Amino acid sequence: MPSPHSSVSGASPPPRTSAPPPPGAAKDPTPPVKPAAARTSRPTAPRARPRLRVPRGVRRASGPVGLLLLWFLAAATGVLPETVLASPVDVVRRGADLIGTGELPQAIAASGRRAALGFLIGAAVALTLSLTAGLFRLGEDVIDASMGMFRAIPWVGLIPLFIVWFGIDETPKIALVALGVTYPLYFNIYGGIRSADAQLIEAGRMVGLGRIGLIRYVILPSALPGALVGLRYALSTAWLALVFAEQVNADAGIGYLMSNAQQYFQTDVIVLCLAVYAVLGLLCDFAVRLLSRRLLDWRASFDGEGA
Repeated sequence: MPSPHSSVSGASPPPRTSAPPPPGAAKDPTPPVKPAAARTSRPTAPRARPRLRVPRGVRRASGPVGLLLLWFLAAATGVLPETVLASPVDVVRRGADLIGTGELPQAIAASGRRAALGFLIGAAVALTLSLTAGLFRLGEDVIDASMGMFRAIPWVGLIPLFIVWFGIDETPKIALVALGVTYPLYFNIYGGIRSADAQLIEAGRMVGLGRIGLIRYVILPSALPGALVGLRYALSTAWLALVFAEQVNADAGIGYLMSNAQQYFQTDVIVLCLAVYAVLGLLCDFAVRLLSRRLLDWRASFDGEGA
């Protein structure tokens, strides 16, 4: 006897359908697999084109070049009269004439000797004082307060006193440069020493380093970044101090050329001397940057974001 669930002869059984999930049951997280044709028919996104990057050297030069171009246009159109400020063409022409006569190279050499000698004296004084005040509490108590007090005195205002003390020869000029160099170097080296990580010092003591070893391997390397920043400030201050120092009875140097040009209203020579001061300062700053990269290659630092 046939079963009540059997089908009629010759007819296929009805297709079986899956029962719906009971209420509250979790759904299958696996997404349905799409056909291969559907996967391959979607268009791919176009690749981003590489951006054109301008070299950093070109970007750095764009500012000065733009200022020179603006200066040239202002002088060529008459917006900037020659009696107020000479054009760049006149300045370059006068510079070529002074180079041909030998006046400008001699002036640069005389100013360079004063700046170098004053910088060496000021750097030696600043290094001695900063190490003494930074490494020893007694040195800090004796030196740091006095340096802070003298720092508040404008060093340019000491020119009359230097003339009374040292006369009108080369000594007051060199002393003024040395004084201008001393302060930025002292405070940056002293701050770098005192900002050394106390945990690194304690770790050095645990591995057996004595006082000399801690100073050599922990404290001085920690103070090196601050010392290099102070060196940049000191070199720029040396040329700034030299501008004032060479106004005091100078018979040679860039300031001497500028003083003579002031008497005859030669704005082209004045601008030329200022440009020479600026170029010498930039060269010193570039040298310190190279020195910083060489001495601080072990230190991971932030170098800016973007292109």
